[in-house]
Amino acid sequence: MTERRKIIGGNWKMNLNRKDSIALAEKLADETDTQSLDLCIYPALLYLDRVGGVLAEAGSSIKLGAQNFYAKSNGSFTGEISLAMLRDIDCKTVLVGHSERRHKLGESDVLVNQKLRAALDAGFDATLCIGETLEQREADQTNAVNTAQLCYGLAGVNSHQLRQVTIAYEPVWAIGTGESATPEDAASAHAAIRRYVEFAYGKEAAAAIRIQYGGSVKPDNAADFFAQTDIDGALVGGASLEAEDFLRIIRLAKSAEKH
Repeated sequence: MTERRKIIGGNWKMNLNRKDSIALAEKLADETDTQSLDLCIYPALLYLDRVGGVLAEAGSSIKLGAQNFYAKSNGSFTGEISLAMLRDIDCKTVLVGHSERRHKLGESDVLVNQKLRAALDAGFDATLCIGETLEQREADQTNAVNTAQLCYGLAGVNSHQLRQVTIAYEPVWAIGTGESATPEDAASAHAAIRRYVEFAYGKEAAAAIRIQYGGSVKPDNAADFFAQTDIDGALVGGASLEAEDFLRIIRLAKSAEKH
């Protein structure tokens, strides 16, 4: 069986000012050893350059990530930023299709696919976020929704490019609500996601791809998620804004890696 290295992401969303972003990055860089897992942080776009500078000054292997970008390389797109701009500040990875962008900002499956392909073509690692709403869950459509979003999102992505992709399963009803799927429910969804990847790309790709859980992950529930076979890490929202909470989650991921 393929050994999948745990991956933890901290999505700071539209939170923290410049001073607090720098302080959090410094704390993580000082106290986090990433030899046994991959760690990515996604600050607000405005502070990406300065946070990246903190990581570089500390010699940290934490990967700098962007919460958003535009699919075109340049041009008359007021207010947007390009992948070339992100590369210029040493950004390594991006989020694509986060539920808040799908459901609050109206990003379609087609746009999500365009952004994912642009990121992969530009050489970035990318986390493709998928997940169902509460209504879809109650209608027993979780796997159908996830499969459809994977099918659209990965359209045109070849097996080589898939190596740059992490999938984040984030049930919409569990994001920022304090609610979370049970570890068993999350594991079931992750197993179905892996089965789709096997169908589309083969057993080797399915065994290798990493699938994070995202949805109110906290220090007191993270270990239960990490103990599940098909859960390869977490995309953490609110708990990534407090250094001690985030560091505890990271330590729990490391501990799970050893067992």
